[in-house]
Amino acid sequence: MNAFLVGSVAMLFSLGALAKPLPEWISPLHKEHPQVGQVKNTATNEWISPLELVEALVDAPYVMVGEKHDNPDHHQLQLWLLRALAERRPQASLLMEMLAPEQQESVDDLLRNEKLPDNETLQARLDWAPGWEWTLYGDLVRWGLGEPDRLLAANIADDEMKQRYRDPTPLSDVYSKDAGRQLRETIEDSHCGKLSETHFPAMLSIQQARDQRMAETLYAAEPPALLLAGNFHVRKDLGAPLHWPGGDAPTVVMLIEAGQSVPGATQADFVWLTAAMEPKDYCADW
Repeated sequence: MNAFLVGSVAMLFSLGALAKPLPEWISPLHKEHPQVGQVKNTATNEWISPLELVEALVDAPYVMVGEKHDNPDHHQLQLWLLRALAERRPQASLLMEMLAPEQQESVDDLLRNEKLPDNETLQARLDWAPGWEWTLYGDLVRWGLGEPDRLLAANIADDEMKQRYRDPTPLSDVYSKDAGRQLRETIEDSHCGKLSETHFPAMLSIQQARDQRMAETLYAAEPPALLLAGNFHVRKDLGAPLHWPGGDAPTVVMLIEAGQSVPGATQADFVWLTAAMEPKDYCADW
């Protein structure tokens, strides 16, 4: 066995000894898929282990981790990843799409507390938005308030969203024609094909504002910094990475349910394949 291989094996053995076991799957579908639980390195098309993903990210100053919001496994794996990375080096900043600027003062006050309150009180102190299910995000918020130097809001404020709705900003030239088309199609699908034509400029403007804010906030954060957001926001070809202010681009990890198409190198650097939830028809009651 050559010296490089010996060193690599020793490194991964050491990392494995530190990291906690991976959580059991909660989602019921595709748990037996041969690649479920593995991570695709899109640069090499190789499937690697979660421990190898940790090793690939440990020196990355800026990381974006995408999720399917209602898949509980995605949040369990995010927490596992944060803990595994923190065992290798301190996590200076954690950013969350689920937090808005008007909550930052409350977040900062809680960061200075030695003991966090119970869940009900914590949600009230944070003015936590009910649209983000606390059972999915509570443990991530608690980790963010206890481990990193800063927990930062990465979304836009309600007032800014309303302003964008009233006075939409045209799409930036960072978007190709194809990207603009895909953005429009995604917004149309998310509104079940029932969004009025007159509302598209506002919806596109709000989407762009959110992606710009995520990129700017992550770029300004003390590294190593990691953003948690929806998969669409972290896509390299459509989301926040298009608005990166400069320097080395962030590393993008997407958590994707098995049974979906696996993104390629133009969308993400790493794709973590997970078990899937039962399909839900979000348009049934529209």
